[in-house]
Amino acid sequence: MLYKKLSTNTEKALNEQVELEAASSQYYLAMASWADVQGYNGIAQFLFRHSDEERIHMLKLLTFINDRGGFGIVPALKQPPLQFNNIHDIFEQVLKHEILVSTEINKLVELCLQEKDYTTHTFLQWYVNEQIEEEKMASKILDKLKLIGEDKGGLYIFDRDMGTLRTEDQH
Repeated sequence: MLYKKLSTNTEKALNEQVELEAASSQYYLAMASWADVQGYNGIAQFLFRHSDEERIHMLKLLTFINDRGGFGIVPALKQPPLQFNNIHDIFEQVLKHEILVSTEINKLVELCLQEKDYTTHTFLQWYVNEQIEEEKMASKILDKLKLIGEDKGGLYIFDRDMGTLRTEDQH
């Protein structure tokens, strides 16, 4: 085993973030499956990509923990919701969830500063910046949905466009 460079508190907190990122991936996967079955193929494609992105975020954390001499734990996950009210509801939940993830990342950053773990602090800056983008993307999607309202033609075009919308990690 490598020399352990993470405190017990930091390792535990990072593993909790691993679990949150894994749960995020599953949450978006459930949304994607629901959208796909409802005929929103473009939105489903977007959410499938977003689910993959969250899994990559989880893997990046897990690898970091292991590289720093800790033990990255693959978490057991709860079943995500299977039903959603509508597309508006999905993206409201996406924004709310991304705000939660941002809050947890900020807590991790604060812990690293308290423990003077500047290596992990530096590593987490990528997540801080990623969360800015995630929240901005979800907000802009909700803004578009509010403009569309219940217009079926607008939803059709929105769905089509979502199939080509890139998630941030694809840049």
